[in-house]
Amino acid sequence: MSTLKAVRGTRDLLPPETALWNHIEAVARAVFARYNFGEIRTPIFEDTSLFARGVGEETDIVSKEMYTWEDRARAQSEKSQSLTLRPENTAGVVRAYIEHKLGETGQLQKLYYIGPQFRRERPQKGRYRQFFQIGAEVIGPPSAGSESPLRDAEILEMLATLLDELGITGWTLQLNSVGSSADRARYNEALRAALEPIAHTMCADCQRRAVTNPLRVLDCKVPEDQPIIEKLPRIVDLLDPASVEHFAAVTAALDAAGVPYTRNHRLVRGLDYYTRTTFEFTHGGLGAQNALLGGGRYDGLSEAIGGPKAPGIGFAIGLDRLVLTLQAQELNQESAPPQADAYIAPLGEAMNAAALSLARELRRVGLAVELGDGSFRLKKSFEAADKTARCIVILGEDELQSGILTVKDFSTGTQTKVPRADLAAFLAEPSK
Repeated sequence: MSTLKAVRGTRDLLPPETALWNHIEAVARAVFARYNFGEIRTPIFEDTSLFARGVGEETDIVSKEMYTWEDRARAQSEKSQSLTLRPENTAGVVRAYIEHKLGETGQLQKLYYIGPQFRRERPQKGRYRQFFQIGAEVIGPPSAGSESPLRDAEILEMLATLLDELGITGWTLQLNSVGSSADRARYNEALRAALEPIAHTMCADCQRRAVTNPLRVLDCKVPEDQPIIEKLPRIVDLLDPASVEHFAAVTAALDAAGVPYTRNHRLVRGLDYYTRTTFEFTHGGLGAQNALLGGGRYDGLSEAIGGPKAPGIGFAIGLDRLVLTLQAQELNQESAPPQADAYIAPLGEAMNAAALSLARELRRVGLAVELGDGSFRLKKSFEAADKTARCIVILGEDELQSGILTVKDFSTGTQTKVPRADLAAFLAEPSK
C-alpha cells in the first residue's frame, strides 16, 4: 500500500515555520486595527455564478483554474447547485456586503480577511493550489466617500506601513490607472486592433487572450513576448478627464505622505472588475514572479453581482510569498524551535502529579512550560529539556518537601536553588 501524501499543490505547515506565519498575521491584525478595519470571515465555497459574474468568465481564473462541482439535490423539491472553492475573496466580501445590506448603514465598510483560497494552476515556488491570503476591502455608498482617491491613497499608505513593520526592505510600489469601465472598453478595442496582425507571433495564451480579453496580454510573463508588449498602446493615452484627475489626486496624497511609487503603464491586474487605480507591491528577492501583493479599485463590482452602487478598493497579500520574502531576508528568528521558559523534570512517576500542578501554576502566569515524565531517566530529561527549553526544573521528593527547586539555565550552564514562591519571577528573567 502506497504512503498517503498531501495532494499536489498543497502542503503541511509545521513548526517552527508556523511561528512566522502567526507573527505576520498578528502584525497585520494590529496594523489593520489602527486603521479601523474589522475582520470578516466568508465561506470557502460560493455559488459558481458569483465568480463568473464578478471576476469575469474570460479570465484565466474562471475559465481554467477554479475547483467547481455540482452539489446534487437532496430532495425532489431542491435544485442542484454549482459550487466553487473561492479562488479569491473580494467577490465573496462584496456578496456579503450586499446580502447583509451593509450599505444601508450609510458608512464605509472597512473589512479584512485572512484565509485559504484555491486555484488549479501549475504549482511552483511560492504558488500553490491551496494558498493563503491576507486582504482588505473598503466599500460603501458614494455618499460615504467610497469613490474618493483618498481611500486609494490610505490603503496604499497602510500597506507601506505593514511591510515596513514586518521588516520587509526594498519593496517597490507599482501604480497605474485602468480608468473607468468606458476607458477600459476603449482600451480593450485599441489593444485588439493592435494585436490582430501580430498575435500569431506570441505565446498560445496571448493568442487566445488577444481575442477574448486583450487586456490580459499585458500580464504575459513570457520573455520573448515582452518587446511586442512594450510597443502596444498605453491606457494612459485613453483615460477620460475624470480618471486622470482621480489618479493625480491619489499620487498627490502619496507624495504628501512620503510613500514612494513607480508608474507602471503596463500594470492592469488580472481580474475584470478592476477600475481606475491598480497597484502591486513587488520585491526583488522573489525572482521573475516578484509580486508580494496587489489590488485595485472595483467601482462596478457590486452592481455586476446584483447589488447597489457601492464603489470599493481592496488588495490581497500572498501570504506564502510574504513568508518566502522574510525568510530570504533572514528575518525569520524562528529557525530553531521556539524555546519554552522551562522544562519540568519529575524524578520518578510518583512526582508526575506534582509536576503537572507546578506546570499549571507557571503557565497561569504566562510562562511557556514543557512537561517531562517521571518514567524518564534524569539524563533523558536533560536531553529533552536542552532541545525544548531555556531551563530545566528538577522536581523530586526532596524539592517537593523543602519547597526549594533546582533550576539549570542551559545558556549559561549555571545551576540555582530557587524557592518555589520565587520560581515564576526567576524564570521570567532573561538568562544571566
